[in-house]
Amino acid sequence: MTCAVEISNLYKKYDNGEEALKGISLSVESGDFFALLGANGAGKSTTIGILFSLVRKMEGQVKIYGVDIDDNFLLARSYMGLVPQEFNFNQFKPAFEVLTTQAGYYGIPARKARIKAEHYLKKLELWDKRDSEVRELSGGMKRRLMVARALINEPRLLVLDEPTAGVDIEVRHMIWNFMTELNQNGTTIILTTHYLEEAERLCRNVAIIAHGRIVECAPMNTLLTREVGFEEFILYLDHSIDTPPTIDSVETRLLNNTTLEVRVNKGQSMNCIFQALDQNNVRVMSMRNKVNRLEQTLLDRMDKNVGKK
Repeated sequence: MTCAVEISNLYKKYDNGEEALKGISLSVESGDFFALLGANGAGKSTTIGILFSLVRKMEGQVKIYGVDIDDNFLLARSYMGLVPQEFNFNQFKPAFEVLTTQAGYYGIPARKARIKAEHYLKKLELWDKRDSEVRELSGGMKRRLMVARALINEPRLLVLDEPTAGVDIEVRHMIWNFMTELNQNGTTIILTTHYLEEAERLCRNVAIIAHGRIVECAPMNTLLTREVGFEEFILYLDHSIDTPPTIDSVETRLLNNTTLEVRVNKGQSMNCIFQALDQNNVRVMSMRNKVNRLEQTLLDRMDKNVGKK
């Protein structure tokens, strides 16, 4: 299968001495929905910046659909669309004009640009705001306009850097559904996000970056089914208790008088916990995982790489 992105031995050191990337290599296949995850400062934004020549690399090679960015950046850039973290609009332009202006940068004729702008504004439920200046839009509307702008040249590769930061649940799900539809229609998507349920729901493959190194790269399903060792749950009780129950091979602690946190070995039955509570006439009203599987995996990988700076 054709690679949308091929990164080889990418290295970047900033003027302040910080080594942001320490020779990372990474491939993203055409048509993939790929997550690039890591803590703030891990190297995600630097990697994305290099793809779009917003950051100058010191060593290594980057190819976009086989085109080396050092040999023909304009062609490589024409294959890509970027939704950055920060809003970078002209705040006084109407939403419709933002899109048609962006289309002009790609040499799209005015008539075709207007058709495309209308299409994406309608798809992202912004058509009724087409004549509104950007500064008048809500945060969620601006996020959607950023997505529309990134798609105006119909890129083969779309890079989303925290695309749902600060938006409400309804808008987040609308963006998720739209991104899923785009990917099903053939657009390759690279996603960075701190909403790990977002990555787990949308992405088929994932790379974890820590301290400028790729520490994990695997299919999402493979990563989530590996041995974690333990699971943590939050139990909501029907009435107050003063001390947590003492149970062999189970760690328990009270978050408050009616909320109990428990840690059990992976695959261990919860029956012993329910029985211990029942003996004291306490019942569990509801329960949930403390963290999702991807979050736990990410934390484990980051912990293992502490000190490898």
